This record gives sequence, C-alpha cells and structure tokens, in this order.
Amino acid sequence: MAPPDPSTARYPGPWTHRDIHANGIRFHAVETGPHDSDTPLVLFVHGFADLWWSWRHQLTAFAESGYRAVSVDLRGYGDSDKPPRGYDGWTLSDDIAGLVRALGHSEAILVGHADGGLVCWATAVLHPRLVRAIAVVDSPHPISLRDGALRDKAQRKALLPTFLSYQVPWRPERRLVRDESREIERLARLRSGPEWQATPEFADVVERLRSAIRIPGVAHCTLEYQRWAFRSQWRPDGRRFMKAMDVTLSLPVLQLHGVLDPYVLAATLRRCKRHAPGRLLRFVDGAGHYAHQEKPEVVTSQLLAFVRGL
Repeated sequence: MAPPDPSTARYPGPWTHRDIHANGIRFHAVETGPHDSDTPLVLFVHGFADLWWSWRHQLTAFAESGYRAVSVDLRGYGDSDKPPRGYDGWTLSDDIAGLVRALGHSEAILVGHADGGLVCWATAVLHPRLVRAIAVVDSPHPISLRDGALRDKAQRKALLPTFLSYQVPWRPERRLVRDESREIERLARLRSGPEWQATPEFADVVERLRSAIRIPGVAHCTLEYQRWAFRSQWRPDGRRFMKAMDVTLSLPVLQLHGVLDPYVLAATLRRCKRHAPGRLLRFVDGAGHYAHQEKPEVVTSQLLAFVRGL
C-alpha cells in the first residue's frame, strides 16, 4: 500500500488551512475565528505521534468565544515540512515564537498537550515577551519530567521502557508503521481511559493517527523529538537547555491532568510548583493521557475560564 500523501492531513471542517513560513520552514496550520492581529491569539500545539486534529473541539469552541484559534502541525508532522534536524528544545521554541510573529501578533496564549506542552514550557521561558500565558494538558515542566523519571519509581516504570526503546536507529520507525501502524492504536489504548475507547470517535481518531504516522518522514521525525530529549542530557546543548529552563515563571500557567493517565503521573505534575508556583492544577475525571479529546467539554470549559480570566 502506498504511503499517504501529506495533504491527507488537511481534513475539511469549519476552519481554514494555511501554510505559514516561520523559522526557516513551512508549517501547516488550521485557523478559526477572526483572522486579524487585534483578536487575542490562542495557539494549540499537539503531542507525540499526533497532529493539529487533536484540538478540533477546542478550535471551534474558542472561535465561537471570539478568539483567533490556530492549531499547527509541528515540524516533522502532518503537512508541515520535515527537515532532517531541529527537534531540540531551542529550535522548537523558536518555531512557536516564529509562528506567533508570522501570524502578525506580538504575543499569544499557548495551549499544548504532552510533547507539545513541553514546547509551550520552553517557549514561555526562552521567549517570555511573546507568551501571555500557557495551558498544558498531561504535560509537566521538562525538569519535573526528568526528575520524576529519575527519582520516582512509578514514573520511571511508566515512562522509560518505551522512551528508551525509541533510542535505537530505524527499528522504532519500522514498528510505528508496521501493519498499517497498529502500534499507534496500541499506544492510544494503553494511555487513554476506557470510556473514550468505547466511542466511535476513538475509532475515528485512531484511524487518522495511523494514517498520519505513515506520511513519509513523519515516523522518523516523531522519534527525533524523543531522541534529542534523551541524548542531549549528556551533551552541552542539553545541559544548557535544562539550565535555561531552571527559572521561576511568573506568567499564568494552567495544568490539566487526566486522572486515569498511566503515562504521566500526578506526582510528576505536582513537582512543577517549583518552577511555576502560581500555577493552577486541575484534574479531569474519567480521562487518561488525552484529556482534551477524552473529555472535550470539561477541558474546553477549563481552558476558556482560564483564558477569560487573564
């Protein structure tokens, strides 16, 4: 079977597909709401092995509430460019900063899930003038995640086996695309709550994810995020990045966490108070690692309340 074309990630709906050039590459983004720089910008950032589609519920809700809502395919994903490098924390934060400027804004509210949330944390630290606030779903501060994996036996057991398996060359890429990407469905079932898995929406989401990961180059780029996060810990660039991240954030931070998330544990989220002492931590009952999709009404309500209160 021929691999899917990148354009297959451009799903139709009540939004506009755009190509935006920022930080030297082309990004595919999806936009709803007023298309002007006077309207507050909310930029949504997806997580591992995902794409812009994961924020479909929030895109429409925020547009209806009068915000300019934009969801992007990160570098290497969906219909965005897939350069051979740039999957480090520095460059990824520069990508988001470049997108905010390319959209004609001087600041944005960033909303991210999992790996996308880590990018939001990094952008808030490295480009503070461009970030009004961040809201993250199932995504701890990078230092909290590292410390949790090193010091918390339960978090280490939940995170490290898969994370370490991604560090070898080529074999993980083959696993992600084998059998029409059955591995992607396995991960989604492993990390989400049972209620969502019983819905037709879950089957539809999994089908889209299994197709998106087979777009040429996506599986490799997806894993490059994980590889830099691990390998950089022993290199100067990684040490500089963690040192740069070791600051106290004063901007507003909302953390949402699925109570049933077996991958990122609540104890790890609680560590984030060190770097964001004023953060709001809210738990989402009945949701696993994909809280924004599993319980979209609850998560959207929390996000809107947070943004309106800024």
